Amino acid sequence: MRTHMLESIKTFFNPQQDRFFDLLIQQAEYAVEATGMVLTYLEEPNKQRKKETRQVEKQADKVRRQLVKALSATFVTPIDREDLYALSRDLDDVVDYAYTTTDELVLFKLETNDFMMKIANLIHAGADELLLAMQCLKDNPGDANDHAMQAEKMETRVEKAYRRALAELFTEPEDLAGMVEILKRREVYRHLSNTADRIDEAADILSDIVVKMS
Repeated sequence: MRTHMLESIKTFFNPQQDRFFDLLIQQAEYAVEATGMVLTYLEEPNKQRKKETRQVEKQADKVRRQLVKALSATFVTPIDREDLYALSRDLDDVVDYAYTTTDELVLFKLETNDFMMKIANLIHAGADELLLAMQCLKDNPGDANDHAMQAEKMETRVEKAYRRALAELFTEPEDLAGMVEILKRREVYRHLSNTADRIDEAADILSDIVVKMS
């Protein structure tokens, strides 16, 4: 009788717990899509990319709201509540910063350079590692941690590229127009760096979750 009762309780809670993993995977998928759109814009500038990234951001926000609502309504969660909330927030921030980057690339009419391409590629790769981590988290937390560590490595490489980009940027401008160009590029670099920072934060939380699950 007791065994049957425990199985009934487990059956009741599992679908609700699985939903959190599904929502995190959806958020990570949107992060991959949004960072990919930044990369696509840099490869071939097109104002339509801004609209497309905005739509992805809206969809990602919906999933984020669903997760927060489910978190408020669920008594038992498969992951620490604070970790769930923070991880979801960081994934959403990745999408937000990706949109902001595309928005300002269009606004400032900046030409693509090697630093932008390198950083955008690394960010997209980092988001991809986060998605792989989310897909592994429930059943293979050890693999999830491996992917989280790869995402952290991408952020480290972004930071190095970001610093080199700034060092090259802040050479002596020849005129006012040159100074304006510097300020525009610095703003875009900053958004790219912020995107990478959120990927790193999400990876850190993932590693903490894996430790708690072990």
